[in-house]
Amino acid sequence: MRSFLTHLECTYCKTIFSAEKPYRTCSKCSKVLFARYDIKSAKKEISPAKISTRNPTMWRYFEMLPIINPDNIVTLGEGFTPILPINNLAKLLDCSSLFIKDEGINPTSSFKARGLSAAVSKAKEFGLTKFTIPSAGNAAGALAAYCARGGMKSDIFMPKDTPIANIKEVSIIGSNLTLIDGLINDAGKLSQEKAEKENLFDVSTLKEPYRVEGKKTMGYEIAEQMNWELPDAIIYPTGGGTGIIGMWKAFDELEQLGWIDSKRPKMFCVQSSGCAPIVKAFVEKTEFAEPWQNAKTIASGLRVPVAIGDYLILDALRSSKGGAVSVEDEDILLETKLIAELEGMFICPEGGATIKGLKILLDNGQLSKDDNILLLNTGSGLKYLEIFNN
Repeated sequence: MRSFLTHLECTYCKTIFSAEKPYRTCSKCSKVLFARYDIKSAKKEISPAKISTRNPTMWRYFEMLPIINPDNIVTLGEGFTPILPINNLAKLLDCSSLFIKDEGINPTSSFKARGLSAAVSKAKEFGLTKFTIPSAGNAAGALAAYCARGGMKSDIFMPKDTPIANIKEVSIIGSNLTLIDGLINDAGKLSQEKAEKENLFDVSTLKEPYRVEGKKTMGYEIAEQMNWELPDAIIYPTGGGTGIIGMWKAFDELEQLGWIDSKRPKMFCVQSSGCAPIVKAFVEKTEFAEPWQNAKTIASGLRVPVAIGDYLILDALRSSKGGAVSVEDEDILLETKLIAELEGMFICPEGGATIKGLKILLDNGQLSKDDNILLLNTGSGLKYLEIFNN
């Protein structure tokens, strides 16, 4: 196997950068960098049939991932999470075809494992060994785990009201943990300061090019697991939005590979009404989202007041003729309990938000009950026990 990585490209001003040394964001406009690949050559060496014989992890798509030497992969077996029919919920809602992709069974119990496995692996390839990250919870646990696995060091900054499970996870693994008064953007400022002072590599969401490469494997898996025919709609709980951005990138690459056609799912983001900057920007038809003031929600992964990739999220929503909805915390709790009762799945509150989002989209006619609809659950409910009273 060999990676077909060729270069980095700014997603905004299109400036090209070398992929042979570490970069974070574009040096000209400070926007997000994407890894780019020689897809024309990749088409000659890989195929769906060849991929299907490999181990069921995200690394089965190695040629379209940025690690050059497989020996540098730092892995805990992440990826290839199941897509499960949720027939009892479908019957309740009179829907013909409902599915959920359960990212909660990843290592460290969330989809963050994908991005941090990719980012830490690429950093290892560059010879980097010390990292820092701001996190609302699950990314912290993932970075701590992959750094431990790779024999590296991590500094982690999280809000004091981060779920207890995330705090204990990081502490037990042995990362250098700092809890702060404030939100993830406040943690980000401290993380950046420490990175500059102590020469640490900051792997904040979309502020380096490789976490999104791990996240995009959700898109590859969705295509493969659904027999190379994408669903009519994907509903995604959105904080920093790397998942939507990654899947949208994956679908473009898959079409170039010739593995899927030009059909795209309608992409829908769901946010909490207490922190809904993308929903507001979508409704107001702006290119970027304004920072959300006084962000508050029980779904810690949705409590992201400002996202560096806001323009990429909004582009995916608009290009796909999708949309964005916000839901109340009370409904998030109710829907998380509902799917547990109906399907036996204890999903995270962010995943629960997609159930309410689905109901809203069905009620307002943006989705049809005959559509083939895929929900994304991004983590395990076991990491949020304190928000459930019974």
